[in-house]
Amino acid sequence: MAAWAKRCYFAGRQMMEDALRPHGLGATQWYVLHQLAEVGPTMQRELARSLQIERATLSAMISSLSRKGFVEQVPDAVDQRQKLLRMTPAGRKLWGDLPDLGFIRDAAFAGVSEAEIEITVRVLKTATERLNQRLKGKQA
Repeated sequence: MAAWAKRCYFAGRQMMEDALRPHGLGATQWYVLHQLAEVGPTMQRELARSLQIERATLSAMISSLSRKGFVEQVPDAVDQRQKLLRMTPAGRKLWGDLPDLGFIRDAAFAGVSEAEIEITVRVLKTATERLNQRLKGKQA
């Protein structure tokens, strides 16, 4: 079962990478832009937590997106050491030009009922939460 979950993840990720490559973006950069477009300005440390990536990795990614002119870092008003990330006008234009990645879900789950998808999501979510709780117990 785990092997199939991993294979599905990698196949979907490859489709995502293929769709984003013409725009000069990778999948994780898309997730950063998605957060900023859908949620709004976000503290960099919160983004690292929500995307579950190392701070150094995120920092390099933000630097790349900043050099491209899509994201800007603004010192937090309360703690100048913390950075607030927000999308620039060029980033919002890029976001509007990006393809809708819903085609990946459509391709993966064509012919699968919504009920089956809901069960699958519930099972994977429960399993993930249980494993994360067990990991937290080992770290304490």
